[in-house]
Amino acid sequence: MDLLLTILIDSAIYASWLFIVALGLTLIFGVLKILNIAHGSFYAIGAYAAATIVGLFAAQNYAPAFSLIALLLAAVAVALIVGPLLERLLLRRFYGRDEVLLVLVTYALFLILEDVAKLVWGVNPYFVTEPYGLFGDVSLGSLFYVGYDLALIVVALVCGFGVWFGLNRTVLGKIVLAVIHNDEIAASMGINIGKVYLGAFTFGVFLAALGGAFTAPMISVQPGISVGVIIVSFAVVIIGGLGSIGGAAIGALIVGLARSAAVHLWPEAELFSIYVVMAAVLIFRPEGLFQRAVARRI
Repeated sequence: MDLLLTILIDSAIYASWLFIVALGLTLIFGVLKILNIAHGSFYAIGAYAAATIVGLFAAQNYAPAFSLIALLLAAVAVALIVGPLLERLLLRRFYGRDEVLLVLVTYALFLILEDVAKLVWGVNPYFVTEPYGLFGDVSLGSLFYVGYDLALIVVALVCGFGVWFGLNRTVLGKIVLAVIHNDEIAASMGINIGKVYLGAFTFGVFLAALGGAFTAPMISVQPGISVGVIIVSFAVVIIGGLGSIGGAAIGALIVGLARSAAVHLWPEAELFSIYVVMAAVLIFRPEGLFQRAVARRI
């Protein structure tokens, strides 16, 4: 019983931060129709920015609770700086081009941002310790978990509900959905497509950076963390269906469960368990679990 509970809780923790990152990835694809390979770099830059700002807060002797604010500020700063800069100066020039070209452009951007991160922060690892002990330990039966890990599940739920509510229950969300359905008709109705693209891309960058910032206390922030993240994030959105928020949530849970079960039951299979699940889903649903049902209305 304890083993089953451990697998379920570990999978939920892993799925929580992964869902935040995949949510930004699927939002960018849903609006801009771009498979953004550079998304993993936004995650990494968010983690590095979090390490920097938390360190600045600690140097000023702020209370440890302010480190949570520092994590959020790091994600906002990355989004406001990186999002508009890349969308205006680079991606806007390739809208409407072949999808393969856009993949190559974002892959080149991924490689560039990897080197930029090394130039700015170096190659030594960073450790963001202050926020991790804020919530203490939580007892779940005979199991004990760090409270911060469980709090990350709440953050993921808030992000998922916030994006869904924003898209389906606000005027701005209706505008975005109109662009998703048909950008040409939306433009003929007076919607500024350029601003929608800019806002969606910037918000997608924010979600990636937010995932990186709030994951930073749980990991060693070092070069290479973006590679694993973007691969697993693509697995999530492919399983769930490109452009689907619900699919991203289900995909993250499936990936988290597969990884957690492999770690506890068959550790040797942990590296490829996610891809076995993805292959199994694609055999029966090549378009993903929710592509047909909700991809057009995200």
